[in-house]
This record gives sequence, structure tokens and C-alpha cells, in this order.
Amino acid sequence: MASERMADRPESDRPEPQPPEPRPLDAIDRDILQILHTDGRASIRSVAERVHVSRANAYARINRLIDDGVIRGFGARINHERAGQGASAYITLKIVQNTWRTVREQLRALPGASHIALVSGDFDVLLLVHTPDNRALRELVLTRLQSIPEVLSTRTLLVFEEDDLEPES
Repeated sequence: MASERMADRPESDRPEPQPPEPRPLDAIDRDILQILHTDGRASIRSVAERVHVSRANAYARINRLIDDGVIRGFGARINHERAGQGASAYITLKIVQNTWRTVREQLRALPGASHIALVSGDFDVLLLVHTPDNRALRELVLTRLQSIPEVLSTRTLLVFEEDDLEPES
């Protein structure tokens, strides 16, 4: 049949739903983002005082920024070495064309994966991992990554030292 229904297509072939167009941010929204970027634990009262709006207004704006997907979440900046993950690496992957969604789901399940990006250039995916040691890193690359059928090749770049560019709180 020439016209295939979307429900009949395999999930990996379906286009990802597109989020609605983002609303424009004003100066107060940008100030709120900067405050929360610096200190994700800032209270509503503190944010409201610093941007000179009511607490209700600050609360509503933060909720809108969350609902619009501008704020994706709140988290802690982790010193991976002190947390027992002393080996870090960027791993580049070449993958079979049009398998990004499938590969991404498998990479998300990897222990220690902290950042996954589809990129352009000499490779397709950039993966940042943190593992307890080099033996665990080797196992992750040689056993887990290279056993993913859609992964054509990998290249591992060890991180000797890293600097968190996030603002200090």
C-alpha cells in the first residue's frame, strides 16, 4: 500500500514529536535563568527579590520556563573523582546511518554515561563517560559499546583533567 499509516511504522522510524515554538524570553526571564544557573537551590523569595518582581510572579515565570522546556531540570555539579569515578573519557562513535534514536537509547542505559550528543564531522556521536577506573572504562568500550550492532567504530579520548565551567555558587 502506497500510503503507510504512522501507527504501522516501526517506532524507530517515526519522527520525534516537535515541541511547541518557544515563547520569547524577556530580561527578567534571562535574569532568573542566570540566578538559577548559578544557584539551582535559590528560593523563590530570593529570586523574586533579585529580579524585583513579586514571589507569585517569580513562581509563575519559573514554572513557565519549566513547562516551555527552557529549564530542563535542577541538579548538582559532581566532582566525579571524589565520587569514586576517577576515569573519564570522551568517546566518539561512528554509527549506521539513521540509527541515532536506537543508539541513543542504548547509550543512555550505559553506566557512567553523562552526556550524549549527535554531532557533525568525522564521527556521529560524542559520548562522555565517568567510570571508577580504567579497567571499567575498557570494559565499557570493548564489551558494551562495541557490541551495539549499530556502532561501526569507536575512539576513546581519556580526560586527564577537567574544569567545570559552571558558575561557582
